[in-house]
Amino acid sequence: MKQKKNYFYSEMEFNNSPSVDQVGIEERIARFNSRSIKKQSKIQGLKLALNMIDLTTLEGKDTEGKVKQMCYKAMHPADDIKGLPTVAAVCVYPTFVKVAKKALGNSGVKVASVATAFPSGNSTLEIKLSDTKLAVNDGADEVDMVISRGEFLEGNYNFVFDEIAAIKEACGKARLKVILETGELSTLDNVRKASDIAILAGADFIKTSTGKIQPAATMPVTLVMLQAINDYYHKTGKMVGMKPAGGISSAKGALQYLVMLHETLGNKWLSNEWFRFGASSLANDIILQLGKEQKGVYYSKDYISND
Repeated sequence: MKQKKNYFYSEMEFNNSPSVDQVGIEERIARFNSRSIKKQSKIQGLKLALNMIDLTTLEGKDTEGKVKQMCYKAMHPADDIKGLPTVAAVCVYPTFVKVAKKALGNSGVKVASVATAFPSGNSTLEIKLSDTKLAVNDGADEVDMVISRGEFLEGNYNFVFDEIAAIKEACGKARLKVILETGELSTLDNVRKASDIAILAGADFIKTSTGKIQPAATMPVTLVMLQAINDYYHKTGKMVGMKPAGGISSAKGALQYLVMLHETLGNKWLSNEWFRFGASSLANDIILQLGKEQKGVYYSKDYISND
């Protein structure tokens, strides 16, 4: 049975999402990827990217020990490389929020928790709200929810809007990241429409993917989402964050995303308050590259934890 609507937004507003020029998107991506970056700017960019990462463990085999180890790495990415920042956050299931919160202490690293029947989203609103409240009550600073893709693909846009708005209310002071799972939305037009719905419903961040579906984050999808954020900002003056997640594993790729971010949204978004990478393996490649710049040789990957 579908939930009773507690919020209202005109279907016409959702249907006003602009069509996406796929050829134009691909041409812009090609230009972003052709940018050359000077050495000093590269080092600054890599440190910024590291500080934007949400280290993540979302497996059935997660244990307290694994979460604690990941939290240590979040605070100490590589102790023998000088001047490294912490990552932005660790992302865990609600049952591990207390463990992560205690392990991170006053480090400044945030605790994010997935919720709302992650990764499928196929559950009742009551269960999704309970999931969210568990995470928030245990100290989560951020909640990563998944939209109901089946409802979206059936055209039930108000259902999707209402659900996001209800979860946003349940978050209280915690920031809400809304995962679109773009690999299941099929078209860039759908990605744009889902982005608009999430933003209008109160998302603090919009996020590409759970990391469980391929394709996950891609530059064309991310650019479409950045354009939705840009249009909303110019209409309202309100900033919304962006999180590409899944499939970003190279330092070079991260820099290309930052170039795209800067040229689409500008300097205001160049901090982990407004941009995140959901890519734990990315941290390792950034550490390798920064180690090479500082020490002149590459680390062996055997010296870097996989968590």
